Amino acid sequence: MVRLASSARPSRLRDVSSLRFNSTLASAAYTAPTSQDVSTSKTAEELNPIDRRRLESMLRVDHAGEVAANTIYAAQARVFSSIMGDAKTAKMCEEMWETEKKHLAVAKRLLDQHRTRPSFLMPVWGAAGSVLGSATALLGKEAAMACTEAVETVIGEHYDDQLQHLSRMEEAHPSLKLLSRVIVEFRDDELEHLDTAVEHDAQQAPAHALLSAIIGFGCKGAIQIAKRL
Repeated sequence: MVRLASSARPSRLRDVSSLRFNSTLASAAYTAPTSQDVSTSKTAEELNPIDRRRLESMLRVDHAGEVAANTIYAAQARVFSSIMGDAKTAKMCEEMWETEKKHLAVAKRLLDQHRTRPSFLMPVWGAAGSVLGSATALLGKEAAMACTEAVETVIGEHYDDQLQHLSRMEEAHPSLKLLSRVIVEFRDDELEHLDTAVEHDAQQAPAHALLSAIIGFGCKGAIQIAKRL
């Protein structure tokens, strides 16, 4: 199967110039704060009830997604290292996992800051990520990379949707402007993972189209459930 060039992928993932911010280490406001201000310590009390629910839904699903991402990469790294004997791919999974660890730490801080409960289904998301990561790794490097490609494609689109909503809300409070910058940073991290997966033969996986469709459908369904539960 011919591998898609970056320009041939869904344009929606890349056509976000109007939403780009100076996102350099926006997450550092949470991971390595030099001071504390309202953007990292207060929530947006001024939001109307509809926007408040939307904000809480965003934060809840993003946290759930980061839990799943961490367990996917942890499982893949473990399988490639201990079972498949593929140290190179294990290291690549570990490197992507390191990024997701940072994302999860920030997602937890955001839940606390904005007084938002996590998903009721956290054990499910963790277990699902572990199963998906292990299963695709056992199928080989290409299948594991196809998993990353499919997941990160959905997550890139999901973050773009969130940025569209936040662009209409962020004037209400400094914390929402910072949240937009953090999401831009995270989205770009995820798209780097997508590029890495494609560069390492994701589209050479057996039954690539079917595998991608199944994983993508599952991710989209999980997003909708986590928004509510």
